[in-house]
Amino acid sequence: MPQTPEEESLGSLVAQASSQISTLVRSEIELAKAEFRFDAKRVGMAGGLFAAAAFMAHLCLILASFTIAYVLAQWLPTWAAFLIVTVFYLLVAGLLVFVGIRRLKGLQGMKRTARSIKGLKEIATPDEGPGLPAATASPDGLPVTRDPATPEPVTRDVT
Repeated sequence: MPQTPEEESLGSLVAQASSQISTLVRSEIELAKAEFRFDAKRVGMAGGLFAAAAFMAHLCLILASFTIAYVLAQWLPTWAAFLIVTVFYLLVAGLLVFVGIRRLKGLQGMKRTARSIKGLKEIATPDEGPGLPAATASPDGLPVTRDPATPEPVTRDVT
């Protein structure tokens, strides 16, 4: 005979809640996977379309370069017109490399992250009380701490 909610034991209620939470978590994970697959397909398609557009733009740049060279060839020898277009692109490429190098030199690393981690390390290490020596490193680089049972320093392998 089924029990009323008042008659159910605490253990059975916890088991039901655990089962329902487990089902809910699995359902949420499946939903996230489905959404991720849908978004990944859209991003992949958009990336392919951008790549095709970039390829087409590159072809247009090549054709425009020939057009400019042939227009210049009306007043200059053909070889000089193509040389002028080539030198122009080399100058633009050199300028882009220069700007890129300057931007790389401006990198500062991860100063804020390092400062944050250093602050966390200081918080995590307790203040030394009187008579408690600081943990140091042994000559081989492993941390050395004092074992309360022995007066000798103990080297711990942290691998």
